[in-house]
Amino acid sequence: MSENSESNSPAISVVGIPFDDNSSFMFGTAQAPNAIREALNSHSSNLTAENEIDIGELNRWSDLGDLNIDDAYTAFKEIQSHTAKILAQQSKIITLGGDHSITFPVVKAHAEVYSDLNILHIDAHPDLYDSLDGNRHSHASPFARIMEKDLAKRLVQVGIRTINAHQREQADKYGVEVNEMKNGIPAKLKFDGPVYLSVDMDCLDPAFAPGVAHYEPGGMTIREVINIIHQFKGHLIGADIVEYNPTRDINGITAMASAKFLKEIIARMLAEL
Repeated sequence: MSENSESNSPAISVVGIPFDDNSSFMFGTAQAPNAIREALNSHSSNLTAENEIDIGELNRWSDLGDLNIDDAYTAFKEIQSHTAKILAQQSKIITLGGDHSITFPVVKAHAEVYSDLNILHIDAHPDLYDSLDGNRHSHASPFARIMEKDLAKRLVQVGIRTINAHQREQADKYGVEVNEMKNGIPAKLKFDGPVYLSVDMDCLDPAFAPGVAHYEPGGMTIREVINIIHQFKGHLIGADIVEYNPTRDINGITAMASAKFLKEIIARMLAEL
């Protein structure tokens, strides 16, 4: 993805966070940001989104490259600080992970700017474990950390199909609105105020996304996710795309799906400026 703005403060900034130290099953998501960029710029497609905005012809967004994380132990502080600096420049942020643990520090920075933040979380997993394998910052725990610190007034989850007793208790404790796949995709998703969107690529059925660590059959189609991106009601102020694992991908299928989501998110944000 080439830089598309000469301004130091683009309206929308794309940032890669190649971090997967909190993965629980296998590593590889740290390789995702550049793979998504390559897919977005592939000559097999173009940069016109479905709302007919050609993001390749606009100068209101910029790819700021990857955050260079010096130390896994200070990673969250670095991610939060970097995000906060970009937000201070009045730029919206789309983050490319990386494992899902990065969402916690990214949202933490957003919560300092948006006091009435809503989160729309699309995933196979609730990611509400108080801890997993003794790790409270596991990629299976970001939304437990977010909700226990009151960083969002509302958390709505879509695509869930692995919720267990512990995570059910956590969802009840924090008032999380869990929409399970067995009940279908919600017809209407409406939010009052700013919305942060978190897309875990394993929300998709493995048939559409082989490039993830955790295969969970019975998932969403690419079209269903795109429809949510286009149709939910609310002001989109930030987003992340996480858990794409290039080491498991087949012919770049999941990379192209990730790039498609990125293109459509950028275009929606631009349309709302």
